[in-house]
Amino acid sequence: MKNNKYDVITYGRSSIDLYSQNIGAEFVDIKGFDAFVGGSPLNIAVGCSRLGLKAALLTGVGEDKVGDFIIEFLKKENVETSLIPRIRTARSSAVVLGIEPPDRFPLVYYRDNCADSQITIDDVLVADIGQCRLLEISGTAINMEPTRSSAFLAAEIAHDNDIPVVLDLDFRADQWHDLRSFGITTRALLPKVKIALGTEEEILAATLSDASQVSIKHQQISAPEIAGDIEISIEKILSLGVEYLLVKRGSQGVTVYSKSGDVLKVPGFPVEVLNILGAGDAFASGFIYGYLQGWDMYKSCRMGNASGAQVVLQSGCANFMPYLDESMKFIEEHGGF
Repeated sequence: MKNNKYDVITYGRSSIDLYSQNIGAEFVDIKGFDAFVGGSPLNIAVGCSRLGLKAALLTGVGEDKVGDFIIEFLKKENVETSLIPRIRTARSSAVVLGIEPPDRFPLVYYRDNCADSQITIDDVLVADIGQCRLLEISGTAINMEPTRSSAFLAAEIAHDNDIPVVLDLDFRADQWHDLRSFGITTRALLPKVKIALGTEEEILAATLSDASQVSIKHQQISAPEIAGDIEISIEKILSLGVEYLLVKRGSQGVTVYSKSGDVLKVPGFPVEVLNILGAGDAFASGFIYGYLQGWDMYKSCRMGNASGAQVVLQSGCANFMPYLDESMKFIEEHGGF
């Protein structure tokens, strides 16, 4: 068996996340914030590490105190940080988030000249993608250069070395100069992807033809309303070579569509939601753990659902990713696999 340096490399965003301390308060009434770390690939790397995988994060941070904050957290979580360049000419990114359960989670990105968009082709070559068991890429990593070309190269290296590529669609409408470009760019990457995952809205965004299909209310950048035919979008994504498309449906679980035409519904774990932000990243980490253990799709997705259900009970993302014993106990207490 090949002795891989890493079980998983995740590629893309990293940030300091400032979460409202005033649960339920309107954004304008927030009195204070708790400082966590975030960014989908960072959250997934931490989740994988806590479950026992050797995880590395390929991102960029600035030569600033926020970068120090992010790197120090990752080191404490046993996530490999040697792949993370310090970008002298850019800033580590930040996100400010409100928590208004059950259905409003407004957020504001601060990503002008952000360091994680400055990942270069040389950074990818140094990362030695061929020495991992799985590569996970965030959709936001392909929104601009130089990180776009670098992400495509990472996927190409993984694909050429028979390393599965997982693409988290991660649609953030305000991070694209034209909403249609998200779909155009994503569809160009999908032929190198084995497993794609996203919400129904993200899957619709990947086949978007008209920007008027997208509506964002209450600054919920992570939960846009998108008009379209989900079945047509699913078929289009699978036609591009993706082996499995995982459609995340919250408490209803996940539906797995395969290129063979099979459809598998995996139930979730209904819980009382405090904060949905980060739940999808928790799902990804749990799923990746199961997949790399050689579990079948049903059991892997069930593991992902359990991770997501545990995180929605908390007020943050990476800081609250479950450990393996916690997930196994949670699953056992909620009906098992």
